[in-house]
Amino acid sequence: MAYVINRDLCRGCSACAELCPAEAIRQGEMGKFVINADKCIDCGMCESVCPAGAAQYGE
Repeated sequence: MAYVINRDLCRGCSACAELCPAEAIRQGEMGKFVINADKCIDCGMCESVCPAGAAQYGE
């Protein structure tokens, strides 16, 4: 399991990408953000900062 961003909840605010210490989050299709699982260090920063609750620990 790893952190993922629920595309239905993502508002495209970039808070997660700005705070990611591993630079594992980038903007993808339609302004939604995605996490590169190979770079993610499972620190939870994205989950703690996401105002929409889109960053979640899951498959």
